[in-house]
Amino acid sequence: MAKLRYVMALFAFLGADSLLASGDLALPGASLSLLWALPFAGTLLSLAICPLVVPGLWHHHYGKVMAFWALTICAGLLSYGWQSALYELLHLTLMHYIPFVVLVGALYTIAGGLRVTLNVPGTPAMNTLILFLGALAAGVMGTTGAAMLFIKPILDINEGRASCTHTIIFFIFIVCNVGGALSTLGDPPLFLGFLSGVDFFWPTQHLWPETLAVLAALLVMYWAIDTWQFSKHGYVFEKKKHVRLVSFAGKRNFYFLAGAVALVLMSGFWKSGITFTVFHVHLALQDIIRDTGLLALIYASWRFGPKDARHANHFSWGPFEEVAKLFIAIFITAAPVIAILKAGEAGALSSIVQIVNKGGAPVDGAYFWLSGILSAFLDNAPTYLVFFNLAGGQPETLMGPLASTLTAFSLGSVFMGAMTYIGNAPNFMVKAIAQNHAVQMPSFFGYLAWSCGLLLPLFLILSLILF
Repeated sequence: MAKLRYVMALFAFLGADSLLASGDLALPGASLSLLWALPFAGTLLSLAICPLVVPGLWHHHYGKVMAFWALTICAGLLSYGWQSALYELLHLTLMHYIPFVVLVGALYTIAGGLRVTLNVPGTPAMNTLILFLGALAAGVMGTTGAAMLFIKPILDINEGRASCTHTIIFFIFIVCNVGGALSTLGDPPLFLGFLSGVDFFWPTQHLWPETLAVLAALLVMYWAIDTWQFSKHGYVFEKKKHVRLVSFAGKRNFYFLAGAVALVLMSGFWKSGITFTVFHVHLALQDIIRDTGLLALIYASWRFGPKDARHANHFSWGPFEEVAKLFIAIFITAAPVIAILKAGEAGALSSIVQIVNKGGAPVDGAYFWLSGILSAFLDNAPTYLVFFNLAGGQPETLMGPLASTLTAFSLGSVFMGAMTYIGNAPNFMVKAIAQNHAVQMPSFFGYLAWSCGLLLPLFLILSLILF
């Protein structure tokens, strides 16, 4: 109790008194010190360093580490009074975290019950085609769902190759990240933008030229590298007799997948006008129906979907459990940072605001690179929210006069999530699955060398053209 009182007193010194005086339940970003960002920094540094330095300890206790950083913020919020702490936590969980994790969970569960088996050789042309189809699928079923659906087939057909490390690296680039820019369902940042008021089809209408250009460049690079590898090592393929070229198991899950897409579309186009209030947090009826419907689809897929496909995919809840635990800590610890950024030049991060906004006008190139760099080393979902609020947080304005700015940090957040394993949730998952199939994946810094060598020049050219 003494430690808790000390933490509360510290946060009160950092700006809590102004809130109590104003009676406002929201965090007063203009009066918050940068010390409020320390738990957020600790969360992200733990994600980056602990798996490298203490991998065994991290694997067994990462939930406790994340809980420590989250509880630090919770203790600080209590210095504002229990009402403000409760409001902030409810707003985070009900408006952002629960919709996010329910959608990811639905796509992960449903796609995990789908099994695609290919009776084709792992040639450069076939691998390139699969990566392209995976990117397109990411726009329909999300990067998580597409990664779960396509990673096993591409591993299977390349099992006889001398090495397929480069194939999995490009799989992370293309399927787990870049393809997600094609729709709101594609990647978590764009879904959070949708939850914040961005039109459902805005990413598809405005981001497709840049996305297809980057996809084309990556596919050409991959084909060239894989062709060189193929000619160097060779490959013997024995086609299975009386087996189809393409076969599916767990087809029932396609109906569940269509239901998930329909629920998200419904919540975007149907405005019921009915809201329910939970301690000053307003929940729209269509959003409640969407999330409960997605939970029902998770149960239906798990309970009634064919089990053989899930067993063949070696499905487990481990990767999803890890994402759920990590993201609740990220969302909670990011709350003060977002509040400070929303305060603009009146906040403690005014220097960043001045970089991306000069003379009251946004600098699109700065939005692209800063959102991208933070997405690479933090996580692209909360990073998108940070820059969404930094640009004013008004969806009507961002889709109108500031459409180029919304394009800049949308592309930065989605594309540069591919720069590291921690940039996007599916990156971790694919790495783990590949290693379980005896694929030698590079370390954190080894992967970073690949991404810097291949992706950074591509993004530099893109930014020079656009901004």
